[in-house]
Amino acid sequence: MTASAALTVIQASTLTLDDTQPRVEAVLVGGGRVLARGSREEVAALAPRARVLDHRDLILTPGLAEAHIHLVAYGFSLSQLNLHGARSVTEVQAKVAQRALQTPPGTWIRGGGFLLSELGLGGYPSAALLDEVSPHHPVLLYSRDLHLSWANSLALRLAGITEATADPQGGKIVHPLGTLLEGASELVTRVMPVPGEAEYLAAAQAGADDLAARGYVSAHTMAFEAPEAPRALQTLAARGELPLRIWACLPHERLAHARELGLALNPGGLFQWGGVKFFADGALGSRTAWLHAPGFADGSGTGMPLDPPDLIRERGAEVLRLGLTPVTHAIGDRANHEVLNAYDALRPLAAERGVRLRIEHAQHLDPKDLPRFQGLTVSVQPIHLQADGAMIRELLPHLAKTSYAFRSLKAAGAILAFGSDAPVAPPEYRATFAAALTRRDDEGQPLAPGEALTEEEILWAHTRGPALAAGWADEGIIRPGARAAFTLWDRIGGHAQALVL
Repeated sequence: MTASAALTVIQASTLTLDDTQPRVEAVLVGGGRVLARGSREEVAALAPRARVLDHRDLILTPGLAEAHIHLVAYGFSLSQLNLHGARSVTEVQAKVAQRALQTPPGTWIRGGGFLLSELGLGGYPSAALLDEVSPHHPVLLYSRDLHLSWANSLALRLAGITEATADPQGGKIVHPLGTLLEGASELVTRVMPVPGEAEYLAAAQAGADDLAARGYVSAHTMAFEAPEAPRALQTLAARGELPLRIWACLPHERLAHARELGLALNPGGLFQWGGVKFFADGALGSRTAWLHAPGFADGSGTGMPLDPPDLIRERGAEVLRLGLTPVTHAIGDRANHEVLNAYDALRPLAAERGVRLRIEHAQHLDPKDLPRFQGLTVSVQPIHLQADGAMIRELLPHLAKTSYAFRSLKAAGAILAFGSDAPVAPPEYRATFAAALTRRDDEGQPLAPGEALTEEEILWAHTRGPALAAGWADEGIIRPGARAAFTLWDRIGGHAQALVL
């Protein structure tokens, strides 16, 4: 092999995720691609003058992928009020009060990460609870699932929300005032100061750098952000400052403006538009997941449908004709059932276009629907199982056996792709491994332990699965021609570091 001085040999215990040669001792890399793999002696003979990276004490795998994140929102969240782990209203109030002391009066306080089920309330939180500790700062706090927000009176007043304000389409204003469900949160966010280009770029860089430092090499960023968010990622990619390969989703409402957003730009680079996002329902914690009757066990109803199935089917066909992937958020059993119906109508066109239809979350399923996931990408977030276990036992006991049904979905022939939904949850792969391996929630209780996966199956769903979902045949596998993007481990599921050559 010529010009071996420009080549690199990685010596490590290597899991290739390629069944034709699953384990090797060394990998030869050049020009950003895997050139060869094999024993140390075989690879050394191919390039005797190559640079050698000796990681024989570590495990080399295809690079970690984060299959569901709101990357720029996550970057912003790193500097906002973090309420993850808050176990009471009092604890939230204390954190808001502390932030208010550090913030000039009149300046917005933003944060999130709390779980409604952990606040110790009989219902939804009121504005008055935040007014007690922050009457002079407008406050908007998002629940962990981002489908519920909690505002104080000053924020509501600035948004023009009163007891007489009608519910907006796709949202609900809870009374007494303070909680906003689904699209109702936009009544407040639209009156907040708009970040400038520099702030979006800083948030995009912060989020991407954080992921790379955790050991990730790629990410699928979802459409729940302003148009400036993907533009910031595109700018970083054009500057050569993006440490990740990005597969981005466009909100279906913006499909008509796709070209303005650069849909056709740089399809082979580090930023790629790949999916178009729909929302079939809300979320479990906010009681907006769309369920079959009788619904939630506490009598709070059957949730909230959002994008109608007919819209998903009709606009999904338009998406496929553009060569993009329909990507639909579905949490409840009814939402998943209706999306599967819509996708059944789209399967012939998807096959013709070479696109794999995709469902995000697929959390709580009707057992009869499990076989219908065959051939679909199912992007799931095992880390959410840890916080949701208690809620599932309380609110959805009849669906406990088919909640987070990883093993059943895999057996049905679905492509599993694992992520975190950050900033809903931190992009912490260790928690993903723990949840998918042990099926234990935050209280140590098991949830359908028969749905557990092995370490190698979890690794596949965090590497090769997302690559296949994105249409990247050259990623998530170590073989000649693959992208030279790896993760090094002290043990699988342990400490990780990215290695991109």
